[in-house]
Amino acid sequence: MSDYVLEFDDIWYSYPNRPPSLKGVSFAIERGKKVAVVGPNGAGKTTLLLMCNGTLVPEKGCVRVDGEEVVYDRAALRRVRSAVGLVFQNSDAQVFAPSVYADVAFGPANLRLPEEEVRARVADALFAVGLTGYERRPPHHLSGGERKRVAIAGILAMRPEILVADEPTASLDPATAVEIMDLLDELHEDGTTILLSTHDVELAYRWADEVILLGGGELLHQGTPAAVFTDRDLMRGARLTPPVLLDLYMELLRRGLVAGAVPPKGIPEMTQLIAGAAEGGVRSLGRVFLADTDGLTRERFAELCAECPGRRTGAMGTRAKRFCHDAGYLPDYTYGVVDKCLLSAMTGEDTLILTCGGMLDRVELRARVFAEESGVVVPVVRV
Repeated sequence: MSDYVLEFDDIWYSYPNRPPSLKGVSFAIERGKKVAVVGPNGAGKTTLLLMCNGTLVPEKGCVRVDGEEVVYDRAALRRVRSAVGLVFQNSDAQVFAPSVYADVAFGPANLRLPEEEVRARVADALFAVGLTGYERRPPHHLSGGERKRVAIAGILAMRPEILVADEPTASLDPATAVEIMDLLDELHEDGTTILLSTHDVELAYRWADEVILLGGGELLHQGTPAAVFTDRDLMRGARLTPPVLLDLYMELLRRGLVAGAVPPKGIPEMTQLIAGAAEGGVRSLGRVFLADTDGLTRERFAELCAECPGRRTGAMGTRAKRFCHDAGYLPDYTYGVVDKCLLSAMTGEDTLILTCGGMLDRVELRARVFAEESGVVVPVVRV
């Protein structure tokens, strides 16, 4: 098995009577990475993503999935598309069935899965995107944001090895957009490699492991978000502005108001940089308690809530949110959970995070990264 789950080798493509949309693009994506393709409108992002599952055929060059070159006959494309799930930018091009249930069930049913498995996948996918109860609704009666969520649910139900999403948060309200990104994190923890396109540098900076920067159909750079977004020449060449957090950091650094060789990854790191410069650091810290909902009974959950009735609680991941839903409990945080709990800890407050599976390790990893970058060790306690 190849270390690279997706490879582009000297890809060229032009739409009829138009200049090339992709001009000799080459890159490789390692298995298990979260990668954002970033660039201004017209950079070639959508064209590139449509190459990933054979929707478009390159004029020159080749695309490889799991080390094997994509072949464009019907049988080969069926195999590729079972491994590579593509969420289109325009959800109307993807949502076509007479009901939400039928649309989300279409892919799993074509895999000839047992009906019980199809129903379970549809239920999980709809819950994940916040559309439980919409099963019988006609998609054309839904709002644009709701249709986008149906399209994402249809891909989630397929459980692909690689998820490719073209502007997955377009037309979504800010809270739902963050929840969708949290959902992608959950899929990533389950082993899915994720490639998405966006012109939102804020999203790409806080989410991605790597950034592929496109401009004028060419690959300008592939690297870490910090390496790409702190390079002002690259940003100018791509007609993009740096993320606000990095822009603020660079300005404070220029004025000598903060000191730090590592750009802040998120608001907790930036807050600590400023607090450390102004006050000499954090005086007292709260703790982040971490509960695994896969083994949590309602009785034990009630005990945890009773131990500290004023403690704020966050739910991360589909299963944890379903646990809260079934228990009739409304958590304080359902998106951006870890960073919000870290910020609370910096003011001396304890918090409780409900999650499960690989998301437990993700919480602890985020706390370690925060400690390495800020020098502040927030205790994370599994209960």
